[in-house]
Amino acid sequence: MELMVQLKDVRKEYGETAALAGVSLDIKAGEAIAVMGPSGSGKSTLLNMVAGLDRPTSGTVVVRGEDITKMGEAALAKYRRRRIGMVFQFFNLLDDLPVLENVMLAAQLLGTPRRQARARAMELLDELGVADRRNAYPVVLSGGERQRVGVARALMNRPALLLADEPTGALDSRAGEQVMDLLLDLHQIGQTLLIVTHDERLATRCADRVVAFEDGRVAAEVTR
Repeated sequence: MELMVQLKDVRKEYGETAALAGVSLDIKAGEAIAVMGPSGSGKSTLLNMVAGLDRPTSGTVVVRGEDITKMGEAALAKYRRRRIGMVFQFFNLLDDLPVLENVMLAAQLLGTPRRQARARAMELLDELGVADRRNAYPVVLSGGERQRVGVARALMNRPALLLADEPTGALDSRAGEQVMDLLLDLHQIGQTLLIVTHDERLATRCADRVVAFEDGRVAAEVTR
């Protein structure tokens, strides 16, 4: 099976502190990986490396055969828009734009014509059960609705890899279950997922493999 992501001996140091202390990890295309561990163990730093939001002190991060550690800032911005989608714990929606415009924005930043972007956004909102909220502003949505909009935005450009940072962390149990169902559905149709979470239910339901982090290292891996 094709490798989607390869991290090779990745270190990230902040002064004398190593957030990542020589991490090597392979993620296959179509695989769902949950990364777990205590706060400060390196989970979010790992996600930032794969997203190209931060650079390693040493080591390489290869996504679909491209070493993103060698990319300049312009190439990294293009990589993030074309190759990956990101789902955040606190949604990161723009409060002054209605739902439909929030979702369309990701495609418009790539130069997608407005009519085409609108059609794709409506398709996603319909699939995720929030099409009736397309003209609402994020502030009036429930947490579960906002996260569904966030997932729609992340999927807008058909990313090869979906990164999720604590996607159920700000939700009540019912909304969390809905987001778990959504991520599971995405995985079952072949979406590659890398999920950072403290939620054992999410890891158990949605991941093929659970990777435990401790002190910036992979402490254990469990394949389901």
